Amino acid sequence: MSSMMLSEDVLEMCSVRVGETLFGIPVTRILEILGKPATHPVPLSPDFIGGLAHYRGEVLTTVSLRRLLHMSRHETSEDVLVFEGDDGYFGLLVDEVCEVLTVSPAEFESNPSTLDDRRKSLFAGTYKLQSGLLVMLDPDRLDPVRLAGLELRVA
Repeated sequence: MSSMMLSEDVLEMCSVRVGETLFGIPVTRILEILGKPATHPVPLSPDFIGGLAHYRGEVLTTVSLRRLLHMSRHETSEDVLVFEGDDGYFGLLVDEVCEVLTVSPAEFESNPSTLDDRRKSLFAGTYKLQSGLLVMLDPDRLDPVRLAGLELRVA
């Protein structure tokens, strides 16, 4: 029973790296980590769409975190994390899946007011770690259907 109480006090985050930044996603939100599957480009799609990948007999739309952050394309294949969105499954392309980290709510900081609106819409805050910062990602904010709606409002 004590492990149940402990789990309420801490959160397990899957850490992923894009460029030099370490991001965290709640482990409970990740359906699967696909490794580096082949992705196929989608002509005329918004820039943040990383391509299509095969996932359990279905076609999975992937979102490129690099492109959302206006970074250059990655030279090598990227890892894909699978999430469930409003309209089915979607994938998130990241440079590398790292380790599972345990964080405490006491280490959490909201987004700073100086953060630009684009990043505020993507990031859910940060956790202060001994080794630096873990930028929190909320998969709901990365759903391609939601992102396409934001793109339309900006255009």
